[in-house]
Amino acid sequence: MGIEIERKFLLKNEEWRLEVSSKTIIKQGYLNSDKERTVRIRVRNDKGFLTIKGENTNATRQEYEYEIPVPDAESLLLLCQKPIIEKVRYLVPRGGKTWEIDDFGGDNLGLILAEIELESEEEQIEIPSWIGTEVTHDTRYFNSSLISHPYSKFEENLI
Repeated sequence: MGIEIERKFLLKNEEWRLEVSSKTIIKQGYLNSDKERTVRIRVRNDKGFLTIKGENTNATRQEYEYEIPVPDAESLLLLCQKPIIEKVRYLVPRGGKTWEIDDFGGDNLGLILAEIELESEEEQIEIPSWIGTEVTHDTRYFNSSLISHPYSKFEENLI
């Protein structure tokens, strides 16, 4: 069984940009975005993916990801709920881990999130100075929620 354990944060400043090791352009959509399960289609640079995720329990959930042909992924994106999420993902290695920084475009322009995958929910991590408010449990910041409730419509934006 695939398991994903991750924490998610807003950013305080742009200092993380000095530590970027790579960047990827991502387009993703959801065939299903129910609370209990999501079915995501993603095109990441020149690869396509189908991902199925279960409901979150704290920072943990089931996750299954399969590579699919890019033409299939692009076709499936047309069937997804709108809008399609567009973002640039930057990788920032730090303390033996890799932070994934997502800089969103479109209706979510201005939203920048940092995620870090963990081995267990109890794992201790170094929190860089550029990390702001933790939003791991705030469903507004789930990618699947940003379709129907984009960042541009948030009443308040935390830092």
